[in-house]
Amino acid sequence: MGFNENTISALAQSPKIWLVTGGAGFIGSNLIEALLKYGQMVVCLDNFSTGKRSNLDAVKNEVGEDAWLNFKLIEGDIRNIDDCLNACLGVDYVLHQAALGSVPRSIANPILTNDNNVTGFLNMLVAARDSNVSRFVYAASSSTYGDHPGLPKIESVIGRPLSPYAVTKYVNELYAKIFFDVYGLETVGLRYFNVFGKRQDPDGAYAAVVPKWTASLIRGETVYVNGDGETSRDFCYIDKSPLKSFQH
Repeated sequence: MGFNENTISALAQSPKIWLVTGGAGFIGSNLIEALLKYGQMVVCLDNFSTGKRSNLDAVKNEVGEDAWLNFKLIEGDIRNIDDCLNACLGVDYVLHQAALGSVPRSIANPILTNDNNVTGFLNMLVAARDSNVSRFVYAASSSTYGDHPGLPKIESVIGRPLSPYAVTKYVNELYAKIFFDVYGLETVGLRYFNVFGKRQDPDGAYAAVVPKWTASLIRGETVYVNGDGETSRDFCYIDKSPLKSFQH
């Protein structure tokens, strides 16, 4: 998470309150760490279904006791509208990371994926609207491009979704646009492509390729490449922030 120097200076002079849903997860915990290092006040909403308390413990160790005083944890579920409304009280910005990821998991249980990624997403939009949140930034997905073969990818050019997960993430974009058009809630969707970095689980059933390969290499195990080896993908590292210049 990176800001330019002018933005960092403005945030330091006038700290904001940020809600990070799914903050105990891989991406969410990195956002919380960066915000606390920027001197911001952070609220985390997580039900710990996939997030880990150890991720928050790691953030606390990274930022120190003083910064950690600006952190508040709400243990709740985005599928519960009251939890969402409670979490959004007094918040300036929402960074919505809470979702049930994984294409295979969505194929195995599309109802659970829909409950989290569509119903939960809509609950958060309503809560942000009713709390007069300034901006709602959410985790969209590259899966929205679907079966469209065009390269490079163009934001407005998408194909048909290839999984229940992809359907839910596209519905997120449709709802976000409607909430801007109808209610004036500023929404920004970020179509993540293959994010990797610290605190990403290399051993879970849905582990991404970079941590999985790294863990295998560390253990001296064989790394497998499926197909003919000619396939290429873009990967995005989790941390691009100029924290050192802000902290000194």
